[in-house]
This record gives sequence, structure tokens and C-alpha cells, in this order.
Amino acid sequence: MALSEKIVKTFDLWRTNEFFDETTRNELNAGLDEKEIEDRFWRDLEFGTGGLRGVMGAGTNRMNKYIIRKATRGFANYLLDKYGKDVSKGVAIGYDSRNNSDSFAREAALVMAAAGIPAHLYDELEPTPVLSFTVRKLGCVGGIVVTASHNPKEYNGYKVYDETGCQVLIDDANKIISYVNAIEDITAIPVADEAEARANGLIKSICPCVLDAFCEAVKSQSHDIGEKSAKIVYSPLHGTGNVPVRRVLSDLGYNVTVVKEQEIKDGNFPTVISPNPENAEALAIGCKLCEEIGADIMLGTDPDCDRVGIAVNTGKGMKLFTGNQVGALLVDYVIKMNKDKINDKSTVIKTIVTSELGAQIAKLNGCKIIEVLTGFKFIGDKMNMFEKEGNGEYVIGYEESYGYLVGTHARDKDAVVASMLICEMASYYKNQGKTLVDVMNDIYEKYGYYLDKLDSFTLKGIDGIEKIQSIMKAMREAGASLIDGIVTVYDYEKGVDDLPKSDVLKFVFADSSWIAIRPSGTEPKIKVYYSVRGENEADASKVLEARRTVINKIIEG
Repeated sequence: MALSEKIVKTFDLWRTNEFFDETTRNELNAGLDEKEIEDRFWRDLEFGTGGLRGVMGAGTNRMNKYIIRKATRGFANYLLDKYGKDVSKGVAIGYDSRNNSDSFAREAALVMAAAGIPAHLYDELEPTPVLSFTVRKLGCVGGIVVTASHNPKEYNGYKVYDETGCQVLIDDANKIISYVNAIEDITAIPVADEAEARANGLIKSICPCVLDAFCEAVKSQSHDIGEKSAKIVYSPLHGTGNVPVRRVLSDLGYNVTVVKEQEIKDGNFPTVISPNPENAEALAIGCKLCEEIGADIMLGTDPDCDRVGIAVNTGKGMKLFTGNQVGALLVDYVIKMNKDKINDKSTVIKTIVTSELGAQIAKLNGCKIIEVLTGFKFIGDKMNMFEKEGNGEYVIGYEESYGYLVGTHARDKDAVVASMLICEMASYYKNQGKTLVDVMNDIYEKYGYYLDKLDSFTLKGIDGIEKIQSIMKAMREAGASLIDGIVTVYDYEKGVDDLPKSDVLKFVFADSSWIAIRPSGTEPKIKVYYSVRGENEADASKVLEARRTVINKIIEG
């Protein structure tokens, strides 16, 4: 293959110019083949509507300090133009346990300081929801968190927040992207001296009292349930949840055993293939411990502690719960525990790819339902609208990908408050002689059986992007003829229900079952979501497998 002139020129700049550090130059001079060079330099790592996310390494299409500098300077220029003198309120910056997260966060602070914008920087790793809370608590004009959430160890990322502590919405994200793209010379970005910036008050360490306030806000969502009877095993999966989750549970009197092998922060995540609590493998060590000590429930939070997965000890093995199941349990429980507060403004918010079970529970218990696009920022936006316009009261927001928020202390999913409430539920029902498996079965009996499934297909590189585009094109052209029984097709790229346009297709069947297909916004994947309503598990499973067979043939063909 022949590399383009632009790729060769950029590659030569990065591997020879002494502006780039020795580690970067050595990595690029280590005999890379042409395919690897192309992958590293065929584009600038895309600053999308969710920020940055990519494999760490040297190159324009990798996560490294130079790409962090470019993104941060673009964000800084946007803030300077939007807020003027009000930028003196500063930007809050946090990071997780991933390799290079602390140094990337420091680079962001130094670039903000060089732009004259105060950077409030955490000295220790903190969960993503704590950063969202911090923006609100300190009255900042924005926030940054360095994390790749639940991705494998090779990845890192960079998320941007507005003054409400919500990830920036599409219009503002597009404006920031234009500022980032306007920076042509990556070698000319000003970077402050840290000692000087701290002396001038342009970099400030965030007081530990902010985390104290966050934990108190989380605990304010707890309920008086009597005995904290559930025995719990918890794993932070080498991430940020270790301190706040254990602290909140300890303060409330829960019996918690930590998974020692996964307690220490470690960006290599040595005990798992991927630190994703959606995967059974990530929870395997904790599940084994749960059975060994006779605990009732096992919890695992991802590295930035915005997602939580659970497994319940049935006495005959561990039962893993899906994000949709936990969401339904939380909706049912939160409404039950706040039944005297439910009124005609009470609202549950879920994404368009989240199961209908939680919505069904909410509707039949007097709550309104709002559906939003995938991404918790859209839930946060509705919360802000409620706060501003008074036309709704937030009860709970959640998404199928194991993200939940109860309380208005943050504008992002929060595995700290979710972990607390899951442990509370386990105790509340144990005091009645029930496990969460029993409660889930009760919910199915009352509201109907729902079976949900997510399939993800990883398609990397230029070829992968083209393949994803061709799959979406084929699905659009098939329309209602894709599978027998489809009655409605929603193409969110054309706009649906006043939602922002998005590359998502949803195929709805007569019984309200559905299939949704979308490219991931943060990974080189196309995702297929299935929601099947049936008489029972066997009936729903049969329908699910038939539909998966059709879709998989299109994607893999």
C-alpha cells in the first residue's frame, strides 16, 4: 500500500521534530509497518459530541498529551468567547484510574491556565459523577473528566461538561468541535508552568470537602428500612469507586466485603479482560467470593464509577442481572419508597434503547415517562429543564447500559448512589424473606415478561467505518420488510418526536417489541438492541433468537 503525502508528512513531523517528547519519537521510530502508520495518522482523533475516546499512543489518531492539549485549547477558546470575564469561575477537572489519566488531566489544567482560565484540579482520582457534582458545587463554567469509562486498558478518553454539570449537548458540542478543528499547529499551543500557575491561582487543588458534600448528597437519597441485613461483596474493578462507594455503605451500616484483588487502582486492570460490569467475566472473581462467604449480592462498578453491575446469590449459583432489569427494580423501588411524593409532575426518564418494563412500571404507578436519545446528557438536559421551567419533577433516570441516577446532585449517571440503593433494596426485601431474583419475578408476573439483549460488533479502522455505514444503509433500505411483523420504523436521523437527529434506527412490532440499531458514539462498534415481550422466558427467547439470526446475517454477511 502507498501512504498519502499528508500521512507521510505528518508522520515525519511527529517522529523527527524535537517538540514531541522522546518517548513519542521512539514509539514512532520503532519500525511500524505502513498499515499501522496509516491507522495512527489517517485522521485526527475525532472530537465528537461525546468528547474524545481512543487507543493511547503516539499519532494524531491516538490519545496522547498533544491531542489533549488541542482539545483543551479548543474548549478554552469556546469558553472565552461564550463567557468573557465570567471564565474566572474556572473549570473543574477530574480523572479515573486509567494509565495516563492523571497526566492527561494535568495537561488539560496547564492549557486552561495558559488561556487564563482557572483550573480546579482533583489531586486524587474521583468518579465521573463526582466531577459533575463538583462543577455545580463550585459554580464552574465547565468541566473535564479524563476517562474511557468501561473500555479495555488500551483506551482513554476526555469528556466535556457545561456549567450545569451535564455533558455538553449537541449544539454546544458542535461549536466546541469547530474551535478544536480551527487549531492547525499543534506545536504552538501555549502550556503554563505548573508552579507558576499554582502561585497565580490559575491551578487550584479541589478541597476534599467537595467529596464529603457529594457523599452526603448521595446518602440523602437513602430510606429508613430497618435492619441493613444484606451481606454484600463489592468490587471497584481497580477504579474510582473504592473510596466513595465503600464510604457511603459503611456510613449507613452495611456489611461489605471488598474484592481484594480488584481493590487497588490499576490502569492495566490485571484481573479482567475488560473492566466492564456489563460482562460476566468482569464480575467473576466477586461472584466466586460471594458464594464462598455466603453473601447475598455482588456489586461491581466500572473504572470511573458511573456504571454498576450486579449478581444475586440464589443459593444454587449466582444470577447476573442486566442493566434493564436493575433499572426496572430501581424504578419500582424508588416509586414505592416515595409514593407519598408522586404527583402529576413526577417523571421517569429513559433512553430510546432501554426496555419498556421500567416505563410500564412508572406509568401504572402514576408517573410520566420521557424518552431521550442514547447518552446520559439527554437525561441531564431534561433535569435542567425541570429545574428551570418547573414542568416536571425528576424521579429517576436510567439507561440499559448499567447507568442510573437518583437525586439531582449530579447530571450524569452515578454508580455511587445506585450501589447504595441496590444494597438498600437487597436489605429491604431480605427483611421480607425475598431475594432480588424473587422481586424480579414478582415484577414480571405483574407487568409482563420482557427479554432484552444487546449485540455489539467491533469494526475497526477505515474499513470498519465504511462497513458500519453500509450496514446502516442496508437496514434503512430494508425498512419494515427487514423482519415479518414490523409495523413502524423510526429513523432518528430524520428526526423523531422533536429529538435531536441521530444515526439510530428502531423497528417496532405489533406487540411493542422492538429492535434498535446504531453505531457507537465512543467505540468502533455497531450495536443492536433487542426488546422482546413474551408470555414467558422460553417464548421470548425463541422470538429473540429468530430475530437475531436475521440481523446477524446482514451484519456478518
